[in-house]
Amino acid sequence: MHLYEVLRRPLTTEKTNSLKDNMRQYAFEVDLRSTKPQIKEAVETAFKVEVLAVNVMRMSRKRRHFGRRMIYKPIWKKAIVTIPMNQRIEMFEGV
Repeated sequence: MHLYEVLRRPLTTEKTNSLKDNMRQYAFEVDLRSTKPQIKEAVETAFKVEVLAVNVMRMSRKRRHFGRRMIYKPIWKKAIVTIPMNQRIEMFEGV
């Protein structure tokens, strides 16, 4: 898997913004097949920062109703990346 296929999109919610401000942790949606070393390498090459730790979790599917029909949103994978206190990812700043 190519490094730029690992990271799908950054996650910006109130919870991830507080993690970013207080603990220097950034959240990304990643490919389901990606591993922790691949995520670490992708973040380091894409944003030119040092990664201290990577936490990964699989988010379960959600049930949605459209009238009588019931559909399921797909399973996806979330990664929370910790970087040192003296570094930051510029893409997230000011959001």
